[in-house]
Amino acid sequence: MIARERLERELDDFDLGRRREALAALQRGVERGEIALPEPGVEVNLHAHTFFSYNAYGYSPSKFAWLARKAGLAAAGIVDFDVLDGVEEFREAGRLIGLKCCAGLESRVFVPEFATLEINSPGEPGVAYNIGVGFPGAHPHPFLAAMRRAAERRTRGMIDRVNPYLDPVALDFDRDVAPLTPNGNATERHLCQAYERKAAELIPDPARRAAFWRERLGDAPTQSAKLQGLIRAKTMKQGGVGYVAPDSGSFPEMAKMNRFVIEAGAIPTVAWLDGLSDGERRMEEFVDVATASGAAALNVIPDRNYGSGRPDEKLKNLYDVVALAERRGFPVVAGTEMNAPGQKFVDAVDSAELKPLAPTLLRGAFIVYAHSVLQRELGLGYLSPWAKASFASAAAKNEFFEAAGRALRPGAEKKLGGPDASIAPKRLLETLE
Repeated sequence: MIARERLERELDDFDLGRRREALAALQRGVERGEIALPEPGVEVNLHAHTFFSYNAYGYSPSKFAWLARKAGLAAAGIVDFDVLDGVEEFREAGRLIGLKCCAGLESRVFVPEFATLEINSPGEPGVAYNIGVGFPGAHPHPFLAAMRRAAERRTRGMIDRVNPYLDPVALDFDRDVAPLTPNGNATERHLCQAYERKAAELIPDPARRAAFWRERLGDAPTQSAKLQGLIRAKTMKQGGVGYVAPDSGSFPEMAKMNRFVIEAGAIPTVAWLDGLSDGERRMEEFVDVATASGAAALNVIPDRNYGSGRPDEKLKNLYDVVALAERRGFPVVAGTEMNAPGQKFVDAVDSAELKPLAPTLLRGAFIVYAHSVLQRELGLGYLSPWAKASFASAAAKNEFFEAAGRALRPGAEKKLGGPDASIAPKRLLETLE
């Protein structure tokens, strides 16, 4: 048991070789019968962030894959912010331990058609979180490199604005922030973590440190997560000294990000928050705009929609947006982010609130998993020319990809053979079964 706990801790090491060795050792324990893993069930999480952007528990792609397999998830997916750094590691881990997995990317974009409306990024009119799911690999696309550079510029600019306000607690990006994540892709949450650590270093006396935070933030929570949340709210969000209101040049337009997602072999995906903003109250129109640039799926985070804050209205909105997705033929991608302490590992689809949606969420996971494998191995993904020519309707396409996702087995991808753009869907499905 002690050895297993040590190996599980090593899954979060910043050294990829050590992570690989730890996961391989755990899998050998499974094969020897020393570790029992459950059969996959019906729960899914296709939206977990990893430590390549920010995971509140420090999970690497390998760690999340292992925990998902231990929990009996039917499928799992990572979605990191502005990077695809974890794609290959996560897929490799899934093949090794028998987990159906896929990978995505999330960023913020500008939507000109909704420039005056708040959408799903609170306090930022015209700005929306936007997602690509089912990337077949870590695509070396110029757009991706530009996203990383822009993210670093925003983070460095945030430090420059916040440091004077929190003086003498000041950060140096390269020394204090970049080392908190393996490849230096730091987020606002990393800044909060770094400011808390820097304050403890410079003001070691707890009473004096509490007085400092109370003076700067108006409060001094003793619990780390609450303090970091307050730092972010008071200094980095709207009204804070570090906040700069975005404009049309602050983020790439949604259409440009969707073009990159398609060129990289993934599925542009509409991100939805809770249906309470002015923009999300016009969801039909927003989906029209997104569809015009290639969006073909919907992402929801169910835990946000019935746990707190107007739960009845938010839950109704969740059902309404899922119904909208089904009318449009959009697969529904769901999961919990784990980018803040206390967030669930997986949504409870057996709960009264989510049980009616469970088949839809499972279907979406199988579709994205099948797309990931078929696009990578055969070039026959969800948005491929083959798919466009082979299916008369979105319903027929979804039925095929769901069946393919159920039939495919992790680790067996190489048995599929080479691309055959003339193969009929029925024949392809027979080869998978």
